[in-house]
Amino acid sequence: MAAANAHYYATRDPLGRAGDFVTAPEISQMFGELIGLWTADLWDRADRPAVAWVELGPGRGTLTADAVRAMATAELTPAVHFVETSPVLRDAQRAHVPDAVWHYDIATLPTDLPLIVVANEFFDALPIRQLVKRDEWHERLVACQDTLFLPIAGKPVPADIVPAPLRDAPVGSILEASPDSVHLIRALTTRLVAQGGALLAIDYGYDGPALGDTLQAVRGHRCANPFDTPGENDLTAHVDFTTLAAAAQNASGVVWGPVPQRDLLGALGIDGRTSALAKASPARADALLADRTRLMDDMGTLFRALGVTAPTWPAPAGFA
Repeated sequence: MAAANAHYYATRDPLGRAGDFVTAPEISQMFGELIGLWTADLWDRADRPAVAWVELGPGRGTLTADAVRAMATAELTPAVHFVETSPVLRDAQRAHVPDAVWHYDIATLPTDLPLIVVANEFFDALPIRQLVKRDEWHERLVACQDTLFLPIAGKPVPADIVPAPLRDAPVGSILEASPDSVHLIRALTTRLVAQGGALLAIDYGYDGPALGDTLQAVRGHRCANPFDTPGENDLTAHVDFTTLAAAAQNASGVVWGPVPQRDLLGALGIDGRTSALAKASPARADALLADRTRLMDDMGTLFRALGVTAPTWPAPAGFA
């Protein structure tokens, strides 16, 4: 999965109607604007320190461009840092946010000031591992026969690595884990605890541990076979928010949520923003309402938001 996605993102811009999928920032400017105002509110209640804005996997830079515009209305103008490995997407991001600083990983992010880290539809693209239940639990591997890739069961694994409530699951059950996600959120939380700041992760996911095969592929806005033409499809898996939250707590971060995306955006004022934009541009009123519906109804419960703050920082808005 890691190798396939590395090639996939390095060789194309997958966003938009001509691509494979559309993310919330590409649906409406309101998404990025509200995240920017979320940041500005938190920064203001933290006594307005100098901060760095960080987006992980920023797509075309649309979210950050909209957030920067909104933050500026509250007198917040942070330096922008992007963690991005794709040269194609870096070019697109440069067109939207030309003054950004690019990083290949979080190791080179600033260490001398608080970080505001945003990860929208980022953790779902990190590689997962799967276990499959047969007579015992086995790690699920990928084999290649001629030019056909297919999943197979590998060697048995110790039963104690499976959560106790799931060990006696029926034959054929799948259990997923994302060690890279755990490592990353621990590392980011450690930085927040030391430097101050907050993290906001928005993605589709669930409360774990849970059984189920969530590995999926998308191409041309349609579902595809994850094992067909690896590197040519977008591969994702649902995010285990319980595990992410526990990893952040173990690194001494303060965890907020997760809450449904619709609850977060609703608390941040998406209805008022929709009305204000429609009033300013009546010809766009129907389109704005459709965008609001897509963010709040179509994606509103599938997508969830998780907040992490430094222990010395205030509670973020939107997490009741």
